[in-house]
Amino acid sequence: MPYYHRAGAVPPKRHTQHRDPDGNLYYEELMGEEGFSSDSSLLYHRHIPSAVREFRVWDLGDQSLTPNHPLVPRHLSTHKLFTDGRPGVDAVTGRRLLLGNEDVRLAYVVADTVSPYYRNAIGDECLYVEDGRARVETVFGDLEVGDGDYVIVPRATTYRIVPDKDKDKDRAGAGAGAGTVRIYAIEANSHVGPARRYLSKHGQLLEHAPYCERDFRLPDGPKSVEGENVEVYIKHRGPGGVVGTVHTLPNHPFDVVGWDGCLYPYVFNIRDFEPLTGRVHQPPPAHQVFEGHNFVICNFVPRKVDYHPLSVPVPYYHSNVDSDEVMFYCGGDYEARKGSGIGQGSISLHPGGHPHGPQPGAMERSIGAEFFDELAVMVDTFRPLQLGEAARATDDGTYVYSWEQNR
Repeated sequence: MPYYHRAGAVPPKRHTQHRDPDGNLYYEELMGEEGFSSDSSLLYHRHIPSAVREFRVWDLGDQSLTPNHPLVPRHLSTHKLFTDGRPGVDAVTGRRLLLGNEDVRLAYVVADTVSPYYRNAIGDECLYVEDGRARVETVFGDLEVGDGDYVIVPRATTYRIVPDKDKDKDRAGAGAGAGTVRIYAIEANSHVGPARRYLSKHGQLLEHAPYCERDFRLPDGPKSVEGENVEVYIKHRGPGGVVGTVHTLPNHPFDVVGWDGCLYPYVFNIRDFEPLTGRVHQPPPAHQVFEGHNFVICNFVPRKVDYHPLSVPVPYYHSNVDSDEVMFYCGGDYEARKGSGIGQGSISLHPGGHPHGPQPGAMERSIGAEFFDELAVMVDTFRPLQLGEAARATDDGTYVYSWEQNR
C-alpha cells in the first residue's frame, strides 16, 4: 500500500539500535518491493528471521495447465468442487487450480481447517472471500475477514487462514473444528494494487477513484508469538514452473514486536466499491478495482443502471481482441447471463478471439430496468489462460452453444 502505517514498538530512527527490556537487540528485517526501489516495511523480530532448522519438498498436487483448444468459451462450476463432505481441507494446501498463465493463477477452495503457515514467494495474492468468515493471521498482525472481502497479501508475507468455528457466533478461539470459508484465490506473478489511474503521483487515491483509504482495514498489530519448530509452506519458482518447499523454523515467524512502512496486507470489502454509472452502458474499466502485471481485477456490484430513455442496460456484444475475460459470479442474479445455466459460484471464461455478450433475450428484458442486483469478480488477462485440473473437472461442455437462439 502507498501510505505509511506504524504498529507496535519501533525505534525513532530506522537502522538504529532497538533493544528489548533485557538489553538484547531486536533483529530488523526489510520487506521491500523491486529491490530497494519501491514500497517497503521494516519489521523488528525477537529472533533471527533467516534461521532454518529443516527443509523438505512440498508437493503442490496437480498444477498442470492445458491449452483452451479448440478455442471455446467455457462455464465452470466451483460449487461442484469439494462436495464429498470430507473435513480437513485448508485454505492453502487445499486450493484447486482453475485457470492460469505466465502472469496469474486462479484457484478455489472450501476450507474448514486451519491452514499451515504459508508464504507465496512468486507474487502478491488477492483472496476473495465468497462465503464464511475467517481470521487471516500474518506476520504484521491479524485481519478479520468475511463475505465480500478482498484480502491483498504482499509477496513473501508469512500468514495462515483460520476459518471461524461458527460464522454466526463469537470468533474468539477459532481453531480445530473451525467452520467453512469459500475463497477464490488470485495468485499473481507480480504485485497487486489499486489501478494506477486512481492514484496521485505520490500514491494517494484520487477523488475519482471508486474507493479511498478509509475503506481499507489494516492488521491489528504484531502479536510477538513464541514457539519452536514451526513449519512454513513456501510456494516459489522452480523447474517447470511453480513448486513448493517446507521450512521448519527454530522460532515462530510471528515474533515481531513492531513494524512500520508502506507495505503490508490489507482488506477491502466489495460493498465499499462505489459504482460509476451513466446515461448509457459503462465499459468494464469503470468497474476496475485492482491490477497486476498483464491483468486487471474488476467487480460488478449492485447499482443503478443506464438512464438514457433508449438505453440498453446489459452489455453490448464485444470481442476481447487483447485479453481473456474470467467472471466469477458470487451474488445476486447476473442479468446478462440469464438462461445460460450460470449461477452462484459459476465461472465463465470468454477467450480472446471470441465475441461475447448477453444471452438471447437478455437485451430486451433489460430495457426499462433501473437497478441490477448482481455481484461478480472479473479478471481480464492479457495473455491466454489455460485450463487447470479444477476447470477440466467442472466444465459443463455446453456453454459454447448458449447464444444460439431456438437451439
